[in-house]
Amino acid sequence: MLFDRLYRAALALTVVFVFMLASSLSAQNGLTPLDIAKIQNVSVTAISPDGQTIAYTLVVPADPLVENRRSSVHLYAYDVATGQSTPLVTDGNVGGVQFRPGHATISFTARRDGDNATALYEVPVTGGDPVRLHSHETSMRGYSWAADGNHILYMANEVLDLPESELPYQPILFEENIPNAKAFIQNVAREGHEPHMIDLPGSVYIAQFSPDRSKIALAIAPTPNVDDEIMFKQLHIVDYRTRALLNTIDNEGKISEIHWSPDGTQIAYRGGHDIHDPIDGRIMVVSAEGGTPVNILPEFLGKFEQLRWSDENTIHFLASQGVKTIFGSVAPNGANFNRIIDRPNAHLTRFTVADNGTIAFTGSTNQHPAEVFVYSDGFLTRGTNSNPWLEEKDLGRVEVVTYTARDGEFDIEGMLYYPQDYQEGQTYPLITVVHGGPEAHYSDGWLTGYSTPGHFGSAEGYFVFYPNYRGSTGRGIEFIYSSQADLSGKEFDDVVDGVDYLIERGLVDADRVGVTGGSYGGYATAWMSTYYSERFAAGVMFVGISNNISKWGTSDIPEELYLVHSRKRLWDDWMDKLERSPIYYVDRAQTPLLIMHGAEDTRVHPAQSLELFRHIKVRKPEVPLQLVLYPGEGHGNANSTARYDYTLRMINWFNTHLK
Repeated sequence: MLFDRLYRAALALTVVFVFMLASSLSAQNGLTPLDIAKIQNVSVTAISPDGQTIAYTLVVPADPLVENRRSSVHLYAYDVATGQSTPLVTDGNVGGVQFRPGHATISFTARRDGDNATALYEVPVTGGDPVRLHSHETSMRGYSWAADGNHILYMANEVLDLPESELPYQPILFEENIPNAKAFIQNVAREGHEPHMIDLPGSVYIAQFSPDRSKIALAIAPTPNVDDEIMFKQLHIVDYRTRALLNTIDNEGKISEIHWSPDGTQIAYRGGHDIHDPIDGRIMVVSAEGGTPVNILPEFLGKFEQLRWSDENTIHFLASQGVKTIFGSVAPNGANFNRIIDRPNAHLTRFTVADNGTIAFTGSTNQHPAEVFVYSDGFLTRGTNSNPWLEEKDLGRVEVVTYTARDGEFDIEGMLYYPQDYQEGQTYPLITVVHGGPEAHYSDGWLTGYSTPGHFGSAEGYFVFYPNYRGSTGRGIEFIYSSQADLSGKEFDDVVDGVDYLIERGLVDADRVGVTGGSYGGYATAWMSTYYSERFAAGVMFVGISNNISKWGTSDIPEELYLVHSRKRLWDDWMDKLERSPIYYVDRAQTPLLIMHGAEDTRVHPAQSLELFRHIKVRKPEVPLQLVLYPGEGHGNANSTARYDYTLRMINWFNTHLK
């Protein structure tokens, strides 16, 4: 209760600050914290088979000054011919949007009035009241349609039969009594039909019918624990009628989407090259009869983000390549690689293809958040405009920068946002934003959010720099593997090299350099604020790592940490892990540091922030330091006021220590 009162009091003071801040920004008409908090964006698109309608979901934030809750997700239908959008569902949260085969309806999952769990609904393309198609005693976690438009495959958690405690108290048994997700087959056209469960050991995360519905492909992890879900899903083929296991695919490493070839003889999935691949960004193809999957394009210098079969000889794909995206096609043996849309002036993140060749994308630009994009007759155009008020805002210049790492091994790419009032020949303060993962990257799209300053930092008079250091995605296998077994080493040197590059160009004031980032980017921020402290005048660390020894023992992904990051067991070299930990270099700390963390984080335990805070506070009490914990938040803030509060504290810290 005391913590809650202190949190509310601090928030009230912060809200007073924001109105002062907003007033200072209004003169130059740049983005304010409240502007960031109200931005809506398109998250998912799906196109009808005839290419006439695009279903899409719109993420609508809550007002942070009114209530602290998650954003709502609404459903719209976009008419390709007229360019008009029709709202279909504007209450609650919509997920799993698909066109129901053979019906003029859009299906989706939601928990609506009267539901005890997330259920399956459909609504006519032209609008109307949604109709519930199926519900389960636990929430439906995902589903897919068979070609007949009546049968569905879906996943839902099993119900555990646990004994009731005789005590008026129930402790938590850590990593015990967690339900597996099971796959179910249901015919939604038959009233009163009971779903059939596919009874295989483990937890199901992906389920897909073969085109003729004779077989089912399942990705199953041995347990429902997060580490197993990420690293150890196995691909199984099951007979539809008997639900008996036919064969198990010899896959290893991460695996995401699964797709049957149109003739049902092959399976393509997006997965890891091997067990040590940090991402599920390769196109892997295997016979549906079993065998070992093949990476059909191992030399591709990018990351495949999505794929779909077009015919037996063609797979469409969306891929990141550097900071850009491409859309293309390839044969299932890796031949006939074709770039259909090559590095457009939009960052494309999702696609669906209609029978007439029209393609719906979700995409953004560095000047506009995510919207519906349409590709037809060789042209890519933006279809929706969910934030028309942005047209009245002034946004700064953005460019792609490339520089050479100090060891000469790689050229490093990044995005650079210029100060809105930039004058050539002058130097400006810099905010360096380090992405997490490290298996992630920044693209040439919309990079402005509650924890990523982008155009908001530009309006405040900063350069904002987003480096894609070695280990980032979008550059191929060699580049992403290059940071393994070298935590905080050359990967973070690449970040400092990028700062030096901007200083040498005469853009940045070397005495006013800040750094921020979340998760692995929070680790980088802690590293820059200790090991490299003489280079950084302010840091904002978010859900970050400070001690690689205690991190291993408190995270929910210890095996992933070993297999795709450290590549060496913690107990084989304790000192190495300690020397790659920011707490080891606190004696160097002189960077004013704001540390923020979700109080319920299971990926990076809040103790990581507590450790760094305590070490600096005791050993270097003269260093400006603050720790903020967000109640109810996990590995990143999800609720509106918590996000808004984060934005205010971040920019206030940088303004205080860089200006």
